[in-house]
Amino acid sequence: MFIKSMVRLTSTCFVALLAIPVSCSLASAADTYSENPGTEGNGNHVVGPNYSIDPDLTDQGNPKGKYFEFTMPLANSKIFPGTDTTLNPKKEVHKERKIFVYVPAAYVDGTKAPILVTMDGPSRLDLVRNALDNLTISKDPSRRLPAFIAIAVQNGGNDGKGSERGLEYDTMSDRYARFINDEVLPAVLNNPKIKAAYPNIGFTENPWGRAAMGCSSGGAAALTMGWFRPDLFRRLITYSGTFVDQQDDDAPEEADYPLGAWEYHSSMKLIANSEKKPLRIFTHVSENDNRANDPEGTHHNWVMANQRTAAALKAKGYDYRYVFSRATRHCDRKVFERTLADTLVWMWRGYHAE
Repeated sequence: MFIKSMVRLTSTCFVALLAIPVSCSLASAADTYSENPGTEGNGNHVVGPNYSIDPDLTDQGNPKGKYFEFTMPLANSKIFPGTDTTLNPKKEVHKERKIFVYVPAAYVDGTKAPILVTMDGPSRLDLVRNALDNLTISKDPSRRLPAFIAIAVQNGGNDGKGSERGLEYDTMSDRYARFINDEVLPAVLNNPKIKAAYPNIGFTENPWGRAAMGCSSGGAAALTMGWFRPDLFRRLITYSGTFVDQQDDDAPEEADYPLGAWEYHSSMKLIANSEKKPLRIFTHVSENDNRANDPEGTHHNWVMANQRTAAALKAKGYDYRYVFSRATRHCDRKVFERTLADTLVWMWRGYHAE
């Protein structure tokens, strides 16, 4: 199946699909790119109840890349300064957030690398690093990863409604995607230690070369990044996704999306009722995920939410992969250890440098 960009330029570089301004270079990159990922690995899958770590997610002694850490003060951000009036003053907001970057050994300085942005950094970055070390040099072309740069971003603090983390991850808008694109990615490219190691480092301008991954509300953030800004991010990985009513009750976005991410699959049924977007989407839920026995009226049953999201993606004809893990709980590490290598391989199927 050929995936082709749905983005078309106008004279003012607007995306017709979204009616919002975008980067001309990103739009141009998407407009001239196509890939043929096929359908291998698509659809619904069940794993468990027994689990073991995939060898590709372990240290096999292959060449290592370079690892960096730095911080970004929230007060310096124009998008998430930590001062929103919707925040609960009893919930702590970090003064700065840590950014973790892994550049694989296979990356060649001077090339525009694909990227994977992960939420709640550095969560699961250890597994991603091993996958890059092992699978960028795989002799099996069907199980080879591109040399993407992994960028793990710490959340702004606390959790749930009224928190900075909740504001960043559970809000139904393009705000977090803009934060990553406009503030985090330039900070990585301009970091002195990273620039010293890779003087000509660069990121691809092709949104098909930009992936996002998260668990729980971080998973909701990954889907929302692509949903609202497919001109920026198109490969989306969600584990135990918080596709429930977790958006702040006093958020301005409540006027348009009163049930938050629950609207993707129920109530407004955004996936079903919106024009199909140029996205490739992985979703997962655990058998014993959060509030698995809650009735529908609570709008907080994670299992129901993810099952419905997967069904909506299938019905709409998306390239999607859905994993249901038996005998596991919310963001269960053993699910990542069992599935993440396969998830990354599936997610990057068909990708090639322009």
